[in-house]
Amino acid sequence: MPAHPLPTEKTNLLALPREQDAVVWLGHSSFFVQLGGCRILIDPVFSSYASPLWFINRAFAGSNVYTAEDFPEIDVLAMSHDHWDHLDYPTVMALKSRVHHVVCPLGVGAYFEQWGFAKDSIHEEDWDTEIKLSATLSVHILPSQHFSGRFLKQNPTLWCGMAFITPKRSLYYTGDGGYGAHFKVIGKKFGGFDCVLAENGQYNLAWHPIHMLPEETAQACEDVGAKFVIPAHNSKFALARHPWQEPMARLQAASQDKTYQLLTPETGDLVLLDQKQSFSPWWQMA
Repeated sequence: MPAHPLPTEKTNLLALPREQDAVVWLGHSSFFVQLGGCRILIDPVFSSYASPLWFINRAFAGSNVYTAEDFPEIDVLAMSHDHWDHLDYPTVMALKSRVHHVVCPLGVGAYFEQWGFAKDSIHEEDWDTEIKLSATLSVHILPSQHFSGRFLKQNPTLWCGMAFITPKRSLYYTGDGGYGAHFKVIGKKFGGFDCVLAENGQYNLAWHPIHMLPEETAQACEDVGAKFVIPAHNSKFALARHPWQEPMARLQAASQDKTYQLLTPETGDLVLLDQKQSFSPWWQMA
């Protein structure tokens, strides 16, 4: 656990011009993204615990700075899989009135139907399927090497990564998963990405096939042809035994000789996709 509250830079999302292509890391694997005039919210978790039990997997102090009231209308709510640290019922219900479309892999849509979302707003698909939401935005459901399940039953639903494609820009979210040949296939299929939101954290050799080591995250980002990389899945919950700063420190070291630029915003910091930016190694100071 961090000794002090984590540093944050809380962007006013309501004031962001819709036409500004941007990414805001909200902590763990949650992102607010604007692409081609569309507002996308990925795997939002605003609860203080990554668990159905209030006393397990508590968020680090300072890491949980956003609530549903901080968000504008959401064109696309994108859910990668059904684990508690990605699909959070209180967060989803708090956002419900703001969400126009839900995009998810097979089976996950049943949760949203059960929770009262309009059936025609839910788009659930298999891997390697394109969901064309408008003339300017397509979402591709892509393979990942992971698993699913919220209770005792294993793998009742599918899991995925996602590509968000507009006429001018492309963004790839790896979702959770181990390193594999699918990254090179995805890179070849899309010809690279302007930005990659990459899983980096909660790893252990005991479950190595389902979560990448930081050095593998670096290689995966090279495989898919990333220009910019923003790490995810770290610095909010302790779901593995590694020191909380380790994923960021190891990925920074592994990225030194790579072709992409590693971006390390604090929670809530604004990343503008049409500008070159640099961010401090905040995990060294927290």
